[in-house]
Amino acid sequence: MKKVRIPQDVAVLEIFGQYDKRAKYLKKMFNVELSVRDSEILIIGNNAENVDAAHRVLDEIITITRDGHLLDWTEFEYLVEKVSNSESVKEVFSKNNGGPILGRKIKPKTLGQKRYIEAIERNDVIFVIGPAGTGKTYLAVAVALDYLKLGKVNRIILTRPAVEAGEKLGFLPGDLAEKVEPYLRPLYDAIIDITSPDKFNSYRERGIIEIVPLAYMRGRTLNNSFIILDEAQNTTYQQMKMFLTRLGFNSKAIVTGDITQVDIEKERSGLIECQKILKGIPGIEFVYLDESDVVRHPLVKKIIKAYEEYERSRKS
Repeated sequence: MKKVRIPQDVAVLEIFGQYDKRAKYLKKMFNVELSVRDSEILIIGNNAENVDAAHRVLDEIITITRDGHLLDWTEFEYLVEKVSNSESVKEVFSKNNGGPILGRKIKPKTLGQKRYIEAIERNDVIFVIGPAGTGKTYLAVAVALDYLKLGKVNRIILTRPAVEAGEKLGFLPGDLAEKVEPYLRPLYDAIIDITSPDKFNSYRERGIIEIVPLAYMRGRTLNNSFIILDEAQNTTYQQMKMFLTRLGFNSKAIVTGDITQVDIEKERSGLIECQKILKGIPGIEFVYLDESDVVRHPLVKKIIKAYEEYERSRKS
């Protein structure tokens, strides 16, 4: 048996959730009984490790609640997963999460995302590799907009390899923007979600935000810029080298990608190759996210895990 003290400034409802939903989840997860007696929660179970894990989870919930953050269900599930494995997540939900470079309502939601933000603060070139839904592009755009707002850069440049278009890009109707819009749409969506359509259009008209296919980056030197290369797993060795050598003075580059979703020959993927070439160089950092960092619909995490298990079983 273990006891958790309930502080006077925290209500049992904030710990156990509406209709004791969290308490029921913890009882089933750890095979324990939970009861409230005076200002304490009693945890009773036959397995000492499970009792300890439930104790850590409740203690962490109370700490986060006292800091002024009310966990939603997805955050609660993430907390249980991490804290039961002896990892603390209270820093993820603290008021100062995001540090000086991400100070508004958008904040990292997982430990992996927090490491990602910290890497951006320390380095000028950051590679972030992970599955869909881990916030790779969204957080990069959020940080870029903050850099712009604070006057740390003069413009944001967003680029992607238009793999599906191949050599046929020139035959598509419309101007350059219209030709590549379907391939760059996820970048548009991220900016519009964080700012507004009017603000986005204003930035584009004034050349403050530039969205271009990777092929059109050759020959440029980008000073005072925040540059984001998205879907980098689909760059070739030559394209990756070309992109990285565009970096000018007072600029920062973030390269995002998912090496399990390569649409070109894997041996040719610039993102896969650069991990061997650039690791260990000061000012460059690689950040790896996994399914525990997925912040989309809860089912996305399960779908990613199911596919990973299936792919592993096919290789064995």
